Amino acid sequence: MQLTEDQQSIRDSVARVCAAYDDEYWRRTDETGVFPQAFVDDMAAGGWLGIAMPEEAGGAGLGLTEAALMMQTVTESGAGFTGASAIHLNIFGLMPLVKFGTEAQRMELLPRAISGEDSACFGVTEPNSGLDTASLETRAEKSGNGYVINGRKIWTTNAQRANKILLIARTTPKDQCAKPHQGLSLFYTDLDRQYVDAQPIPKMGRKAVECNTLFIDNLPVPADDLVGEEGKGFQYLLHGLNPERVLFGAEAVGLGRAALRKATQYAKERVVFGRPIGQNQGIQHPLARAFMELEAANLMVFEGARAFDAGEDAGASANAAKYLGAEAGFSACETAMLTHGGMGYAKEYDVERYLREAMIARIAPVSREMIFNYVAERVLGLPKSY
Repeated sequence: MQLTEDQQSIRDSVARVCAAYDDEYWRRTDETGVFPQAFVDDMAAGGWLGIAMPEEAGGAGLGLTEAALMMQTVTESGAGFTGASAIHLNIFGLMPLVKFGTEAQRMELLPRAISGEDSACFGVTEPNSGLDTASLETRAEKSGNGYVINGRKIWTTNAQRANKILLIARTTPKDQCAKPHQGLSLFYTDLDRQYVDAQPIPKMGRKAVECNTLFIDNLPVPADDLVGEEGKGFQYLLHGLNPERVLFGAEAVGLGRAALRKATQYAKERVVFGRPIGQNQGIQHPLARAFMELEAANLMVFEGARAFDAGEDAGASANAAKYLGAEAGFSACETAMLTHGGMGYAKEYDVERYLREAMIARIAPVSREMIFNYVAERVLGLPKSY
């Protein structure tokens, strides 16, 4: 993909911000679990959190292509998914508010998200529903001039420090709706700790950006915090699915490139039996394959971004981008670790951290199997299997 002059400028500018945060910084966040606030503050100060937000709200008004390029640059710098996840939601996560929120909501809330003054989390997944969003159990019941919300959410990233939450809940019982996905409403509201208990989930990687189980007990939500129309929350979420898949694919490719860079350098410098190990085809060939797989996945990532920005149906390319990016990124990280041999298991070489983080894109935000289902049904025209 040939970058325009402006796109190359974005990549170079983001890389300069990232250059201030070296391997030791990200290694330390992984070991201590301390949130990379300094990095987030620098990205916010540069206006990067608003790259895809409308200009009238203080954003840059650019497209998914530029956002994907930015996020890929972050992971490729060595920040990996720790760096990306620290700012990911601000990039496209609030698009339902942009597209379906009121003018007052956009003008008041988006500038605060762009500046970093507000930090948001995303409450969708639940313990008993998983990917079956239509079966969400969290409920929002009318109360006075607003709603009261009760329920549970799981895998909610950044809830320990967020002050806002984009939350979907059922406002009409499922058995009273013509279709299961109806009756769900979307809210962007305060994450009031008096009514929400966020419990961190110990996990495999990305320790500095925590995930949580939320226990929501009688959370009062003003009517003004409803996004769009009541009962249409599921449809609103669908508008953000393709951009999220593209961004995950871009981030995974960036992480794979970081791992490949580490492995290639190590293969040039590590001498065994009187020669650099990179002279051996057993080392060369897997690295060459990783490069080709990453570049092929990258083409699909930016085809998905192009289609979305052009207003075309980006479903197939966005899903393919997420799948191919995640698989290529993981393969590159695994190859990098194996290239290092025993030292790949040592934290000081970083590739073990990359490998742990590479698993994220294979699992989230949608499983590989659900992507296979989408392509089989929507592209190949095969009957629904579930």
